[in-house]
Amino acid sequence: MEQRGLGRLRLPGLLALLAALGVLVVQAALGRRRAQTPRISASRNQNLWPLPVTVRTTPRLLYLSPGNFFFGHSPTSKAGPSCAVLQEAFRRYYAYIFGFDKWPLGSDNVPRKMELQKLEVSVIMDPECDSFPSITSDESYNLLVQEPVAKLTANRVWGVLRGLETFSQLIYQHSSGTFTANESNIVDSPRFPHRGILIDTSRHFLPVKTILKTLDAMAFNKFNVLHWHIVDDQSFPYQSITFPELSNKGSYSLSHVYTPNDVRTVIEYARFRGIRVLPEFDSPGHTASWGKGQKDVLTPCYHSREPSGTFGPINPILNSTYSFLSKLFKEISTVFPDKFIHLGGDEVDFHCWKSNPAVLHFMRNKGFGKKFEKLQSFYMQKVLDMISAMKKTSIVWQEVFDDEGKLTPGTVVQVWKKRNFHMKLRKITAAGFPVIISAPWYLDLISYGEDWTGYYLVEPLNFAGTPEQKQLVIGGEACIWGEYVDATNLTPRLWPRASAVGERLWSHQDVTDLEDAYRRLIRHRCRMVGRGIAAQPLLPGYCEHEGRM
Repeated sequence: MEQRGLGRLRLPGLLALLAALGVLVVQAALGRRRAQTPRISASRNQNLWPLPVTVRTTPRLLYLSPGNFFFGHSPTSKAGPSCAVLQEAFRRYYAYIFGFDKWPLGSDNVPRKMELQKLEVSVIMDPECDSFPSITSDESYNLLVQEPVAKLTANRVWGVLRGLETFSQLIYQHSSGTFTANESNIVDSPRFPHRGILIDTSRHFLPVKTILKTLDAMAFNKFNVLHWHIVDDQSFPYQSITFPELSNKGSYSLSHVYTPNDVRTVIEYARFRGIRVLPEFDSPGHTASWGKGQKDVLTPCYHSREPSGTFGPINPILNSTYSFLSKLFKEISTVFPDKFIHLGGDEVDFHCWKSNPAVLHFMRNKGFGKKFEKLQSFYMQKVLDMISAMKKTSIVWQEVFDDEGKLTPGTVVQVWKKRNFHMKLRKITAAGFPVIISAPWYLDLISYGEDWTGYYLVEPLNFAGTPEQKQLVIGGEACIWGEYVDATNLTPRLWPRASAVGERLWSHQDVTDLEDAYRRLIRHRCRMVGRGIAAQPLLPGYCEHEGRM
């Protein structure tokens, strides 16, 4: 009997249900859903974000000397110096804690009897150092901060990464230059296994360095999914090896493309931060840019029974369409290691299909009548079957479910329409499909003032449904669509507004105190700014580190 892990709450009944539905990929993640009520005894100056499940601190201060502190591996740890994910994380967090420049005079003058000299890391199970994070990745950890050696224990490297972020947030630099931390004991794990940020690189191309900076900020807020809406009507910046003309002719310019090396860089940078990269290739709508580099993939539109010279959604009636898509998605399934591929399926404009005689003839032969939703469902079913054959799992926007098409068991439905979204959650989960929520978290919609509080107070499970239905909510995403967002304003528009979503998806559902959240978030925002993230201010004020810049 293996009981060496940190311990997880098991839900055998739910897992059996999910297995029956073919949702094996989300089993372990759902099984780790925590039900504890948070127990907080932290001092008022504690600045943890997102708030861990259990935090106990004492008034006793421990001192850290930059020249005498180091990260190390426990002798019993299953991970050691050969684990590149941890070695790079140690380097990164040492710099976050002590700064990238010279330390102030006096920072090494600490009382030796109260000195914290080391954080010793222990990975209990197979560390997964060379693996990619997944929906089932174990992010739980225990952190005991006491002198002279603090201890961080986790089942896998993913929990260590989350624990290192928490450890870094415990440490405070005084105006004298001294670094201190309260003696602490923290037990933590996420509430939801899918905690994402959606970026849009079609409306405006985002340079790779901007995406990497976003991944840094995501790690600071314990997000674990980058939903990369990589192509759309406006441009096709993904450089396909199989179909190079898609980006050659569909991108804004040959400088506005993501090469295979760029994509590998993003995926590996994300892996080192415990973040999955979820690609979205939205179709049959949102595909105008596809037609520039792939002949006959789009539907010709007609006017007065004559071709108008314009094109609509992907042409769903040609065998060549599915041959092309099969080859493209085969490449995508190889390039992106994640178990999931997002297929889109939203906002399909039927006008072009309605005008096309060949499409109308096809629909009559299929018995679809004039129900174009059935034609869209026909298309989506063929693409869903493709993805299943590639041993991947599909995610779709809610319209694919709404059109009453036959979804492959285990298909994840993303709910984005804010109106009556709680009713939609009830309906989708009642049908047995896993759900991702983004409806209340469209961060591209901006307003004057503190809109983060509205994001913060959303309760994802506040809908009528059985406990089994609510377990099918695997998480949520904060979305930042790119119509009015590029590299100049992505970061301040995202942060710290997305931080509110991060805590909602990580912390216990009872963590809803706005006053406490504001106190912690204003300091967390300053911490992000100090780490190079241009997070916008919450209210008039200043950051303490500004005087040391």
